Amino acid sequence: MSRSRIALTVGAALALAAAVSFGVAVGARMLLTRQAAVARRRIGKPLGELAPRSDRVWRKSLTGEIVELLVLGDSIAAGLGADRRKDTLGARLAKGLATRLGRPVRLRTAAIVGSESSALAEQIDGLPGDYVADVAVIVVGGNDVTHRIPASVSAEHLRAAITRLRARGIPVVVGTCPDLGALRPVPQPLRILGSQMSRQLAAAQAAVAERSGATAVSLRSAVGAVFFDQPDEMFGVDRFHPSALGYRRTAEALLPVVVATVEGRRAGTDTV
Repeated sequence: MSRSRIALTVGAALALAAAVSFGVAVGARMLLTRQAAVARRRIGKPLGELAPRSDRVWRKSLTGEIVELLVLGDSIAAGLGADRRKDTLGARLAKGLATRLGRPVRLRTAAIVGSESSALAEQIDGLPGDYVADVAVIVVGGNDVTHRIPASVSAEHLRAAITRLRARGIPVVVGTCPDLGALRPVPQPLRILGSQMSRQLAAAQAAVAERSGATAVSLRSAVGAVFFDQPDEMFGVDRFHPSALGYRRTAEALLPVVVATVEGRRAGTDTV
C-alpha cells in the first residue's frame, strides 16, 4: 500500500474514532441531563427553603462566660430537614459544646439554604462589624457539586472565607462535602459521578483548610457509612437532607474538633 493510501486510511480511521467519541460524549451528557431532571423530580422541595431558626443562647442555666458559636454554609449548616429547632446542626453543636464546656453557648447561624461556596463571602458580610466568635463551623459543597462548580473554584471561595474569619480572630472548623453517592433518589450513573465529584471537592476543601489555618473534618469518613447503610433513618422526607438523627450523627462527628478548637482559643494555643 502506498504511503498516500496509508495516510488516507489512517486519517479516515482517526476521523471515525473522533466521530464515535463525540457521539458517545454527547450521548453521555444527554443521559446525565435526563437523570438530573429525574433526580430533581424525585427530590422536589417538600421541605421548602426555610430551616428552623435555632439562634439563641443554649443551656442558659449553666454559669460562666457565654461561648459564641457561628455556623456558615449551605442547607445542611442551616438545618433544613430538622422538624424542631433543637435538632438542627447548629443547635446540636451548641448543646454539645455547652455540655462539654459547662458554659452556655450562643448560636448565630449565617448559613443560607441553597448556598454554594461563593455565598460564604456574603454570609460573612452580613455579620456585625465587631462580631467575634469562639469558633466558626463551615459546612458547604453539596450545591457546588450539583451545579458542577469546579472543585478548585469552590476551594478558593472557602480559602477566602477562612482567611477573612481568621482575620477577625475566629478559629474555623470545616466539615468537608458529604459523599453524594448516598443519595438514593439520584439514578446511576449520575450518582457515581456525584460521589466522585463530592470526594474530589472534599479533598480540595481539606487541603485548603489546612493551608489556611483551619481544621477539617471529613464527613464522608466520619458519617458517610451510616448514611449509606441507613438512608431511611439518616435522611429526611426529601431523601436529600439529613433527618434529626442524621444531624445528630453529623454534629457528633464535628463536636470533638469544635470543643478542642474553643478550648485551644481560650487557652491561648490557637494561632489566629
